[in-house]
Amino acid sequence: MQNQFKALTLSYKHAPIAVREAVSLNEIACRNLLDKINEFTVAQDVLVLSTCNRTEVYYAAEQDLSREIIKLIALEKGFIATKEIVPFFKSITGHQEAVQHLFYVALGLESQVVGDMQILNQVKKAYQWAADADMAGPFLHRLLHTIFYTNKQVFNQTAFFDGAASVSYATVELVEELTRGMAEPRVLMIGVGEIGANVCDNFGKSAINNVTIANRTHHKALELAQKTGATAVYWENVWEEISKADVVISSVPGDCFFISKEEVEKQGLSSSKLFIDLSMPRSIDAGIETLPEAKVYNVDNIKNRATEALEIRLAAIPQVKEIITEAMVEFQAWTREMAMSPALQQFKSRLEDIRQQEIARYTKKLGAEEKELVEAITKNILNKIVKLPALELKAACQRGESEALLEGLSALFNLEKQEA
Repeated sequence: MQNQFKALTLSYKHAPIAVREAVSLNEIACRNLLDKINEFTVAQDVLVLSTCNRTEVYYAAEQDLSREIIKLIALEKGFIATKEIVPFFKSITGHQEAVQHLFYVALGLESQVVGDMQILNQVKKAYQWAADADMAGPFLHRLLHTIFYTNKQVFNQTAFFDGAASVSYATVELVEELTRGMAEPRVLMIGVGEIGANVCDNFGKSAINNVTIANRTHHKALELAQKTGATAVYWENVWEEISKADVVISSVPGDCFFISKEEVEKQGLSSSKLFIDLSMPRSIDAGIETLPEAKVYNVDNIKNRATEALEIRLAAIPQVKEIITEAMVEFQAWTREMAMSPALQQFKSRLEDIRQQEIARYTKKLGAEEKELVEAITKNILNKIVKLPALELKAACQRGESEALLEGLSALFNLEKQEA
């Protein structure tokens, strides 16, 4: 899919949290959307990525399919109309721009907390779902593996991932700041997904040591508690634990569990309590903040307090972008080589047809050994003839000049035009 890669993105940069949660997709929804795109559009090499900060669809197609894909997202989410969300989506139709955007997203350059390494794992999961849906062709396979290799280069060659600048670390720093002066603050962590587990890991290195973990699958809470020095409780006791906690942190999606203002008010749970919502969709009612002495924070409120680590990462950005640029140049050369392969194969097939016709005309009276010798000689000649333009085309790919040569080759030998 040469020069046809595109991206449709909605992120924290242009969309408030209410809009992001309206279009956020869990694993099942991402997989469903892949199936819908496969069924109702001509898109190929499709990647669906949805996190608390972004919902994006990458795809290869000749035409911009943004309108169709937004409708399919709305269908998956149960919207009647799309007019309220359309303005928040940005369509990247330039091939190189879309490729670069995926590089930047996967490596954490576009993250709310710069250099957040959690995003790469989310991209890997999205890639697995695309492969499972048979929506990842040679182009997307090569692109993703190039990105994974580039991430290793950035990790080994720069300070971009140094320090503890991450959403989970920023959450712990926020709690430390808000509970300063409070004796033995009690923290409740609800949910032990990737973010919840990372928050607990960071609490294990913090001065705050009164942490309780609640999770629907108790053994996961127990394992994490043993690892981080926390206490695990059964899910059926979650509301009792909320009443005891000074700080309530939730990473459970709001469509699975929700702390409503009405419930908090009814149980009298708001007194001097801090609520931190790391979920998408949100699982803590923002209206709780209207109750006396209650404060609610969400992912957009969490500022990175790891100033030193952030400064190191920001300073490394030019080096990271240089590594990405080099990787993109190599990937573009591979893309051009992929584009020339069908033409070269046709060229070789056309010459092979001519060779077969001429052998058939002139070897009727030859013996078996002579026919075998002619066959070997003419095959060697054909391979050497094909090798010359192949080498020249490969060199032209490196220079970015292969298209003119391909057109000339196609015209000279009447080759059919094929999509790469």
